[in-house]
Amino acid sequence: MVFVDSYPKTSKLVRSEFLVSFIALGIGALFGVIQALHRTGVFRGFVSSADYYTILTGHGVLLALVFTTFFIAGLFTWAVANSLERELPHRIAWSAFWIMLTGTVLAAVSIIGGIVGSPSILGHDLEADVLFTFYAPMKAHPAFYIGAALIIVGSWVAGLAYFKSLWEWRSENPGERIPLQTFMVLTTMLMWYISTIGVAVEVVAFLIPWSLGLIQNVDPLLTRTLFWYFGHPVVYFWLMPAYLVWYTILPKLAGGRLFSDPLARVVFVAFLLLSTPVGFHHQYTDPGIPSGYKFIAMTNTMFLLLPSLLTAFTVVASVEHGARQRGAKGYLSWLRNLPWGKPAFAGCMLAGLMFAAGGFSGMINAGMNINYLIHNTIWVPGHFHLTVGTAFALTAMAISYWLVPQITGKKLRQRTIATLQPYVWFVGMAVMSNAMHRAGLAGIPRRTAEPTYDEFAFEGVAGTVGEMRIQIAIGGFLLFVGAAMFLIVMADTLLARRGGTLSVNGHIPEPLSGADHSPRILDNYKLWTAIALLLIAIAYGPPLASMVADGLFAPGSPPIPV
Repeated sequence: MVFVDSYPKTSKLVRSEFLVSFIALGIGALFGVIQALHRTGVFRGFVSSADYYTILTGHGVLLALVFTTFFIAGLFTWAVANSLERELPHRIAWSAFWIMLTGTVLAAVSIIGGIVGSPSILGHDLEADVLFTFYAPMKAHPAFYIGAALIIVGSWVAGLAYFKSLWEWRSENPGERIPLQTFMVLTTMLMWYISTIGVAVEVVAFLIPWSLGLIQNVDPLLTRTLFWYFGHPVVYFWLMPAYLVWYTILPKLAGGRLFSDPLARVVFVAFLLLSTPVGFHHQYTDPGIPSGYKFIAMTNTMFLLLPSLLTAFTVVASVEHGARQRGAKGYLSWLRNLPWGKPAFAGCMLAGLMFAAGGFSGMINAGMNINYLIHNTIWVPGHFHLTVGTAFALTAMAISYWLVPQITGKKLRQRTIATLQPYVWFVGMAVMSNAMHRAGLAGIPRRTAEPTYDEFAFEGVAGTVGEMRIQIAIGGFLLFVGAAMFLIVMADTLLARRGGTLSVNGHIPEPLSGADHSPRILDNYKLWTAIALLLIAIAYGPPLASMVADGLFAPGSPPIPV
């Protein structure tokens, strides 16, 4: 039975969420290639250097906030319905969709207004050139902040639908272990609820009143801290859905089964505990934060390597099991027996491989001393293009090749393009990110349309600066081509008529080591949430108390129009 036939209402919601995410991906990818060509000086005819920052804001918000949130909502909606075998609460889930969509429209209109020169609204120019890291003192139009807040609130409401589904399921299945996919969804949402408190307070209590002129000054350090309280856990809000795919679907695509359900639960509990009390590692150079608390953030960040290493072991073991089920032999030759010609499998595997490289560069970001070498250089976007830009984005595109036929009942179209697309994306990201990392070591800055200074010449550590710029431009162009290839496949599939027999089997096989082999305490959400809050209180309590001791708005800064 195809998913769309078993759960037609849920399938319609998933299709709607995916559609918005795909549109955001297309616009964000267009903005990305414009950035790459402009910044490197290859072609500057699209926008001026002043409008570059509007394009950069749109690229970051549309891809890191809109594309991710809507796709995750669709994936989680499917995962909960699939694992609990029930339709989601219809009204709650659709309310979440419309709240997020309203927020997206408000944020997008305010960003695009900065390019087209829209008239003043509410006494403020309709513009938002504040980048994805939207903290004071740079000011956007109030509509941007209201839109961002609505996207967050909508995601909270979506989580209510997942928890309500579990509550209904438990009333019918007392004493049963939470199915793994639902466990992963709810653990991720608990982490998300905790971590988004920071950005919600920043936006609602400070930035919206400040942008409206209701308050004159805000404390930049306080708003930065509240943003980065959220700004690193959001990385795991992107990655944990990719982990859900790697743990529960990728082994099946390889022809095998998940190696260990208990290890998967341990990994997600570890992310719940450790994801949030790490934000100060983004603020190593900020004054006003005691070094001891930066050290706590560094150690917590290093502890986060553990769940990632456990994931590498479990997923590789699961995939190897699939290869050996297909008759593979030898220590490494089993890799040849994997279905590299299937786009869903190849995309997920390449995303995992690229994420491993991102983990190594992330360790540099996390270290207090060595971070000073690459802080605010183009190394940093080189790193997160490996994480959100590949580990999540490529996994999302790859699994869409497997999932969209199930929520539409339609065969995947343009299979040749779909087969090539993950490799085009992988090569483009490898070229661009490699050059970004090397340019960061040379000290080339991020977040700027003009990465040069008069009477100063950067010297490449390996290769020339000109060669690095060409690589960034080529890589950015290939990524745009990869995104376009994916969208062509999705558009043709979604617009096609339903007919014939689907070759996609949505059944998820039982793990080799099931939930009954893990202690029930792993399913105790109250315990793990309490410990997570305690760790956050230790990491953030005293520094935040010292910041507000002299007043919430002091030392203060007036808004700086961008």
